[in-house]
Amino acid sequence: MRGAEQTVTAQVPVPRSNGAESDGAAARPSSPTKATSAPQARPWPVAAPVGVDLGTHEVLNQVPPLAGYDPLACDPALVDAVRQEGAADALDDLAVLGRTLTTEQAREDARLANENSPVLRTHDRYGHRIDEVEFHPSWHRLMALSVGWGLHGAPWQAEPGSGAHVARAAGFYLVNQLEQGHCCPISMTYAAIPALRHDPDLAARFEPGLMAREYQPGLARPDTKSGLLAGMSMTEKQGGSDVRAGTTVAAARSDGTYELIGHKWFTSAPMNDLFLTLAQAPGGLTCFVLPRVLPDGSRNPIRLQRLKDKLGNRSNASAELEYDGAIGWRLGDEGRGVATIIEMVSMTRLDCVLGSAAIMRAALTEAAHHVAHRSAFGLRLADTPLMQTVIADLALESEAATSLALRLAGATDRGERELLRLALPASKYLVCKRTPAVVAEALECLGGNGYVEDSGLPRLYREAPLNSIWEGSGNVTALDVLRAVIREPDSVDAVLAEIDAATGTDEWFDRGVRELRTELRSREERRARRLAEMLALCLQGSLLLRRAPEEVASAFVSSRFLPDGPWRTAGTLPAEAHARALLQRITPT
Repeated sequence: MRGAEQTVTAQVPVPRSNGAESDGAAARPSSPTKATSAPQARPWPVAAPVGVDLGTHEVLNQVPPLAGYDPLACDPALVDAVRQEGAADALDDLAVLGRTLTTEQAREDARLANENSPVLRTHDRYGHRIDEVEFHPSWHRLMALSVGWGLHGAPWQAEPGSGAHVARAAGFYLVNQLEQGHCCPISMTYAAIPALRHDPDLAARFEPGLMAREYQPGLARPDTKSGLLAGMSMTEKQGGSDVRAGTTVAAARSDGTYELIGHKWFTSAPMNDLFLTLAQAPGGLTCFVLPRVLPDGSRNPIRLQRLKDKLGNRSNASAELEYDGAIGWRLGDEGRGVATIIEMVSMTRLDCVLGSAAIMRAALTEAAHHVAHRSAFGLRLADTPLMQTVIADLALESEAATSLALRLAGATDRGERELLRLALPASKYLVCKRTPAVVAEALECLGGNGYVEDSGLPRLYREAPLNSIWEGSGNVTALDVLRAVIREPDSVDAVLAEIDAATGTDEWFDRGVRELRTELRSREERRARRLAEMLALCLQGSLLLRRAPEEVASAFVSSRFLPDGPWRTAGTLPAEAHARALLQRITPT
């Protein structure tokens, strides 16, 4: 087991009987052996301490550890996007955060938090119901890091247009490259604040704790804690993404609160301090705020039934829970539950795009570092034309995803609601869909080493499909794009204006935009995925043509806007792509 003391067996000389040290050979008798002589001393197998070089052979051609690199220095797409979106003042702080995240300790915490999954404790030793989840200390260190940097709530304290959401998005993107599971409660807390503002009294009660940069785990009355975390609890077993099919019921009480009874099928981070949830009130589906601990100090009867055994995201607990007469406050009007909580869904969708872009970047970093130091058949991998083309292709996908994600954060800062209404679900669809393919190609760049857990790539690969599923899987997100196109023409105009800012600069891109306009008129459900993909792809192309260096923009457009169909696999860039320059641009040093 990793972390346990390891031993190896070796043959070592036995000391001479007179106590003198051996010279490296077994002790020999001073005269020929006689029948009456004592048996000759023989070597005995003993354990050699860990780290002792047994001298079997010299290990060559191994890649050095990646810890200690500067993630901003090899990610000019991020730096440029932060500047373009109005948060240049945050770059110095982001550089400090980036260096913190690449330390050996931080990388080890990420590993340990995932190898030691959370454990559900439903009862204490005396049989009392406690409904608590036990986490590894590394989880708590990661949480304290992200909360301390304000990635959970700080932007909501700033003035609109200040660049605070862009700065936070860049920090969230960096932290996601280290470890993704703990980012779930960070994201939900960030997303809960705008939804809470539907009720000024509830916002005044909880916002100070949700914005505080103090991480205080454990159950206590919210008003006694120095920092709070929020979650969301919507999915039920019979409905999935169809939240209107929920059967949890809420009955009004005389004191203005509601009592909820029902079962929730998927609630992540169940140890957060409060949750936004949906239930059927007399007036229809309604949003409620439920604390884990009630104002009188008693535990709210929110019963954790079991934790999900997930493909990835192993560090984060996701639970099935039962509301056994749980008490909550109504948030928004009865019957307006979806309209109330949609603010939270929009913000978590933004974080899905950021998180997927970060996973791409983390996999790309590992692959670029590997090929920069590994040789095969007498050549450094980074010097071989085919490997250059593969890494360059992955770099293009990463840069496009990063630029688009930060553009969405800038739109959040500036209140560009029409743009976000359509661009956000389209971006989530494409960026999250592309992530598993990018990680798989990056893993393959390491060969067999990439398939081994020690490399960290298998964890990224298991994590890669997650954001495409959470907050609306592919079909749900594509249909949301189609609804926006049909019902909200202002959102179409806003997105086309963004795209058209680059028309006339590239013939292939212009052809892609014309195809998009044709697709926008179709409005057929069976083509909703194609519409979402084309919208996001044209947004990426427009951003890169306007903002990225020529070698990045031209390679992206010439490979993603092919006349004979969309880009399919990595390593199929056209001959004129500047593969070496793209590789050098993103390799950590």
